[in-house]
Amino acid sequence: MTPAPGDPLALTRLLVRIDSRNPGLVAGAPGEGEIARALATVLGAWGFRVELQEAVPGRPNVVARIGPAGGRSLMFNGHLDVVGVQGMTHAPFAADSRDGLLFGRGATDMKGGVAAMCCAAWRAAQAGLGGEVVVTAVVDEEWQSAGTSALVARGVRADACIVTEPTRLAIAPAHKGFTWTEVRFRGRAAHGSRYDVGVDAIRHAGLLLAELDRVEREDLAGHTHPLLGRASLHAATISGGAGWSTYPDACTLGIERRTVPGESPDDAVHEVRQAVHRVGRLAPALDAAVGHVFSQWPSDVATEAPVVKSLGAALRGTGQPVAIEGLSAWTDAALLNAAGIPAICFGPGDIALAHSDTEWVAEDDVARATAVLQRLALDWCGTR
Repeated sequence: MTPAPGDPLALTRLLVRIDSRNPGLVAGAPGEGEIARALATVLGAWGFRVELQEAVPGRPNVVARIGPAGGRSLMFNGHLDVVGVQGMTHAPFAADSRDGLLFGRGATDMKGGVAAMCCAAWRAAQAGLGGEVVVTAVVDEEWQSAGTSALVARGVRADACIVTEPTRLAIAPAHKGFTWTEVRFRGRAAHGSRYDVGVDAIRHAGLLLAELDRVEREDLAGHTHPLLGRASLHAATISGGAGWSTYPDACTLGIERRTVPGESPDDAVHEVRQAVHRVGRLAPALDAAVGHVFSQWPSDVATEAPVVKSLGAALRGTGQPVAIEGLSAWTDAALLNAAGIPAICFGPGDIALAHSDTEWVAEDDVARATAVLQRLALDWCGTR
């Protein structure tokens, strides 16, 4: 059944009930095809001009426009994919409501936000938008952001964007980036009794970990941002070894570095290479190759930027408090900013509940987010 136009809770329930686990994270997962088609059908019935734009085979973005083109434009962006459901304490796709909370995988990350942005755009159009709101519901944010990457590659643009990630209704103009770096250690296999022949690749990884621990505690303490705090790194994965009585001839270490604005992926990889160099001075037998695996840049929009000020005014205009905070998690806002679209985050839900075994969004927060975004759309685009 199609939700009544502009009803954010009914639309949230519809979206949560559709399994849209990302197949890049969960083998055999269905992806976003079904949910994209369902949302496109709803928005088409509500009067949006809707396109399905394939970003990955079988996994389309929804691009839905409402209001007249040619005036000031505003984009609302949110992702349709969710992570896995193993270990959840409740039915992941039932969309059950209890005590004003709506439970389900993706309820807070971020189907409540997607529903709010869609309903806000529709409501603003009924009030007579003077410009165009572009709703973009994308795939694959939870893995490598193929959806928003495809969106900007196709030239979809607006004068500003709100990414409706869960911020507890705070304005989040900045978030961290991340870089994945892999270090491959080569040792020499030998019988466990032959210390004179064997070279222990795992022990060399341990020496690097000790040096990276020093980097994390000492060096990164000075890499800070006023909204985001300090940069950080951690050992994400480690593998190696063949048996108890064999010197390991290989070990692979995966490192994640969370970057703050002003830092680049190259900086993070160079940091690891320098640490390897320092360890090598103490352990001449060290043989380690450092490689960049994947990265996303941090995002930073000035707190005095027009879109930040307009969102603050919309919050005040709907009787909501105004808080400006950093968001620790990465979002597609960074890709939109890189494409020249000032993009900030604002939405219902708490990022602390994202990917957790118990995920819910407060129904009142979804309703309040819808009202704020409706006010913002009218203020930003003007009225006819």
